[in-house]
Amino acid sequence: MIQPNEISPSSTTLPTPDQMILKWAEERPDSVYLKQIINRQFVEFTYSDVANKALTFVSALKKLGAQPGDKIGLISKNCAEWFICDVAMMLGNFISVPIFPTAGEETIEYCMTHSESKILIAGKLDDASATQSVLAKLSNVTSISLPYDSAPACQHQFNQLLEEAEPANVRPMHSDDDIMSLVYTSGTSGLPKGAILTYSGFNWSVKQLVDCVGIQPQDRLFSYLPLAHITERVYVFGTSAMGGVLTAFPESLETFIDDVKMHNPTIFISVPRLWTLFQQRIQDKLPQAKLNLLLKIPIINSLIKKKIATGLGLHQARVLGCGSAPVSPALLRWYHSVGLNITEAWGMTESFAYSTLNYPFRADKIGTVGKPGPGIDIKIAEDDEILVHSKGMFSGYYKNDIASQDSFGQEGWLHTGDIGQVDDDGYLTIQGRKKDTFKTAKGKFVAPVPIEKKLFEYSRVEMMCLIGLGLPAPILLVVPHDFPNFDRQRYERTTEKVIEKMNAQLESHAQIQGVLMIKEPWSIENGVLTPTLKIKRHVLEQKYHEVGHSWPKGQLVVWED
Repeated sequence: MIQPNEISPSSTTLPTPDQMILKWAEERPDSVYLKQIINRQFVEFTYSDVANKALTFVSALKKLGAQPGDKIGLISKNCAEWFICDVAMMLGNFISVPIFPTAGEETIEYCMTHSESKILIAGKLDDASATQSVLAKLSNVTSISLPYDSAPACQHQFNQLLEEAEPANVRPMHSDDDIMSLVYTSGTSGLPKGAILTYSGFNWSVKQLVDCVGIQPQDRLFSYLPLAHITERVYVFGTSAMGGVLTAFPESLETFIDDVKMHNPTIFISVPRLWTLFQQRIQDKLPQAKLNLLLKIPIINSLIKKKIATGLGLHQARVLGCGSAPVSPALLRWYHSVGLNITEAWGMTESFAYSTLNYPFRADKIGTVGKPGPGIDIKIAEDDEILVHSKGMFSGYYKNDIASQDSFGQEGWLHTGDIGQVDDDGYLTIQGRKKDTFKTAKGKFVAPVPIEKKLFEYSRVEMMCLIGLGLPAPILLVVPHDFPNFDRQRYERTTEKVIEKMNAQLESHAQIQGVLMIKEPWSIENGVLTPTLKIKRHVLEQKYHEVGHSWPKGQLVVWED
């Protein structure tokens, strides 16, 4: 067990992101801070541009009636204006309520009404219809559109508001307990909860990361994971503001790889789903057998590794990261074999996404989520739940005292809901969520995540999920990778071998009875994935419960109609 240190209130407040932007604007006014790709060209914003626009937007918000302490919603894909709006809300002492750009109508309306937000800022969206519908319902909400064609029609336009206002003469001093933001969790098991994030927790977590990773002014960040999620907000927005680091934004999903190549980031953070897609893209062009052969040739080895990294726009990256959802160790080992060392990290909205990380990278610790970062203490409870203690903790859930009380145990330990173990070197391995563990009809408990991780090592699939709550035996749901010249019979034979190998390692009650090949890939749009691409296991449990109950005897693989 890792013992907690004595944690005392901070005697001095660390500089906040808005204060840092004003500092950089004064010291480096003409240095470029943000680069937004529009029509395949970079549109640049200097520190002076960002500071002036943010201060002017404060005046515009006040003209619209915003008062210090008011909540303001922000829904948009990542863009330079997202950063500017966030800084402005801090400068005006408003409380930001970021909403995932892929959120549906019900979620948007819930976040806005539950937080009591009076203004909604809407920007780049793949589909603005849900936001438009919510604005039509919430007639008392003032709406502002960011300058993108995909933004919904709003009462006010961002650029016009800036033209009609002057920079505010504000230099707020935030106290440690001031609320910076309400960040709504992605809701894998029900309605999202609004985590109350203070300036002290945010600033402390960012400062630890800047020091731990060694963020330098010459670094380059690439912001594309949803800024409504705490990981991107801390690891990219936070570190860019505190470290004074150049940050670029993509133009679209279709141009994503080319956008990364335009910027050549030195620090790049992604999620398991995207790392998997990158791998599949490489393997489709360079089959694994051929890749293995080329990597064995000394001179060719380094050329192949450089070509792969350059093809992803990551040949200048010194830190690669992965988090937000469980990742297969086999995937990380594959990347290590081609010269790309991916640091796996683990955290929660409630811990500002900063708890453990495998940095400096250790290949022998692939499969763990790393060790506690500086200032983080971890212990494992009697029921194997992971508990976390640090200065970077959230302050509870907005208007939900019961859930807030349930989150903290004695002496301020955060109950994460994850189960895991710590090795002799202090590295943490996560074995799944307490809520994910299910009991089959035989009355025995099964932890699905370790099984899924093993299966990812043995097979090449798009996504999978093991379910079995109340079923005679677990069944595996699989979204097959769409191979060129896909051979269904060959795929079935491979699946049978993989399941046979897996079942040989499992106790009888956990052995997989059948595999259902899913017809429609899981997505945010069809309600199976959260905005951070986590699988909503409970949704699949409900949808395929009857299929599992009536599984055809003696048949291992079934294809969904």
